[in-house]
Amino acid sequence: MAKIKITQIKSRINAPAVQKRTLDALGLRKMNHSVVLEDTPSIMGMVKAVSHLVKVTNA
Repeated sequence: MAKIKITQIKSRINAPAVQKRTLDALGLRKMNHSVVLEDTPSIMGMVKAVSHLVKVTNA
């Protein structure tokens, strides 16, 4: 399975609680923090929900 690298590029301060929980579920804790995850439909759905806060690249 392909891997993607997700980096938080914007602050979560003014984000709704549901988006903060999504960032937590992705493993993103602070600005410029990156995680490498599998490219699954569930992960891509979470990324789409917070796409304005993160940057996605191939790992």
